[in-house]
Amino acid sequence: MVYHIPWIYTPVRSVLAIWHQLTKAEIPELAKCSVLMRDRSRVEDTIYAMQRAGAGRLQVISDFDMTLTRFAHNGKRVPTTHNILDHRLLIDEDCSKKIRELLNTYYPIEIDAGRTAEDKLPLMVEWWTQVHELLIQQRIRKDLLAQAVKESSAMLREGYKVFFDRLTEQQVPLLIFSAGVGDVLEEVIRQNNVFYPNVHIISNYMDFDQTGVLRAFQGQLIHTFNKREGALSHASGLRVLQGRPNVLLLGDSLGDLTMADGVSEHQNILTIGFLNDQMDERKELYVKSFDVVLVKDETMEVPNAILKYITSSTDNKLDA
Repeated sequence: MVYHIPWIYTPVRSVLAIWHQLTKAEIPELAKCSVLMRDRSRVEDTIYAMQRAGAGRLQVISDFDMTLTRFAHNGKRVPTTHNILDHRLLIDEDCSKKIRELLNTYYPIEIDAGRTAEDKLPLMVEWWTQVHELLIQQRIRKDLLAQAVKESSAMLREGYKVFFDRLTEQQVPLLIFSAGVGDVLEEVIRQNNVFYPNVHIISNYMDFDQTGVLRAFQGQLIHTFNKREGALSHASGLRVLQGRPNVLLLGDSLGDLTMADGVSEHQNILTIGFLNDQMDERKELYVKSFDVVLVKDETMEVPNAILKYITSSTDNKLDA
């Protein structure tokens, strides 16, 4: 379809209005009932500005667990990278029980809309420090991680391949910022055949001894509510992200909103939040915090549609 716009005789304000109507029609996925937006016009203006700048000015920053991976499938929770380690090949029954008890204690705190991030922060450190200590005690073998991932029910969101493929085709860097376990995360991506050169990961990595047995975790603990510190210390060191002031950010937690804080001189940031759990309690806060909120949506349909639009040239759109 070719759009014929009488540029010469149409006032500038009218031309802009017509153009915005065209851009709205280009992303019908934003009209899905599962999509919530505090300010739709601002979302569309941001997407349009990012599209005008082109793929060469774009970077994507994303959480992993429950963002790139599904939250649930067929009524059952999909395991996070930490959950995948709860496997008979890697840990014993007593350790598994203790880790589940910690989950039942601390996860409700993590998603409690009534608590501030400041209140949650020391408790998150307490949680994951205890989990990591339990895992270290199990002397996990590196050579068994791939098998544990293969036998798990880990699943990336529907449409993940379109997402990863589009980014690598357009040479857009994808920075995955995860409070999970980097070694397991990499294996999940690798087994789904989308571990491309443009994928960069900041996460909690295991430190194995010379025999391939877990002896510690590397560096500072990364958890849901200290991603800003990690963003500032890590992202600035990645040259591939320099000169890319436009950011598409994906997350499932309010703590994920700080992942772009390491982007210097950013111009446009569009945040997409997956609201997976406790919808009624957290919906209002998510809508206030994220630009686009996806309620109980296990797919990448909306991010893919936005990404496709941003990385499509204006000329192609007008000549389509």
